[in-house]
Amino acid sequence: MEKNKKAKPVKTTETTSQPSKVGEFAFGKENYRLMLIGLAFIIVGFLLMIGGGSDDPNVFNPEIFSFRRLTLAPILILAGYAIEIFAIMKKPRD
Repeated sequence: MEKNKKAKPVKTTETTSQPSKVGEFAFGKENYRLMLIGLAFIIVGFLLMIGGGSDDPNVFNPEIFSFRRLTLAPILILAGYAIEIFAIMKKPRD
């Protein structure tokens, strides 16, 4: 006959992850600051693009082909979108 053997406790392998912090924002303070900077770049780019039209439709205004409208404004808009993507992808500090 078998002697009374004590059964060893079975260890379960539960993955205990850190509890999710309820009530916290998905982004940190720096992320929101970068998002606002990117939004400002985009708005300034679009503001630089407006205007340049002529009051008289029969008169051509070459101002629509200026450096500001064709080069500077699109660069600012693309830079703003790049800043927005970086702000979203940046991991917030704990």
